[in-house]
Amino acid sequence: MTGSVLAVHRSSGHEFSKYAEEAITLVEGVGVEGDAHAGATVKHRSRVKRDPSAPNLRQVHLLHAELFDELVERGFTVFPGDLGENVTTRGVDLLALPAGTVLRLGDAAEVELTGLRNPCSQIDRFQPGLASAVLDRDAAGALVRKAGVMAVVRRGGVVRAGDTIVVQLPQGPRHSLAPV
Repeated sequence: MTGSVLAVHRSSGHEFSKYAEEAITLVEGVGVEGDAHAGATVKHRSRVKRDPSAPNLRQVHLLHAELFDELVERGFTVFPGDLGENVTTRGVDLLALPAGTVLRLGDAAEVELTGLRNPCSQIDRFQPGLASAVLDRDAAGALVRKAGVMAVVRRGGVVRAGDTIVVQLPQGPRHSLAPV
């Protein structure tokens, strides 16, 4: 399974949206160089309050561009980077991948999926009604979080728009992504 990187983003501050970049550098065990959420331990403010020594399972936020297509059809104005992702993808069903999946981004960088992004109240402050639009229910009535996936950097490297994404599924038993 392959896809592509549509856009890359980062922000040195804890703003909701991130800024488009020509390229970002992923640093092994840390995240996106120069991004406010980079670090071996948690950097998201709510998680730092709970336990600042907890490992950072949210070093890189990836979001599928297909969600933007869906949201635009529903009347929202959203573009890559608006929802705070570092990497906007196309052609990979991120939400269907199991925990532990490794994505090779470009020639060298690799990230390992750790879980789902749990939409927060900041989404509705960005655009009213958007939080409920990034949530859904499956056929069994279970909640589906569509706001992207989180990952840790397993191998550093430069990532650019247009890079190929190669998916490596984990060996052994597979577990669905859960919010992290």
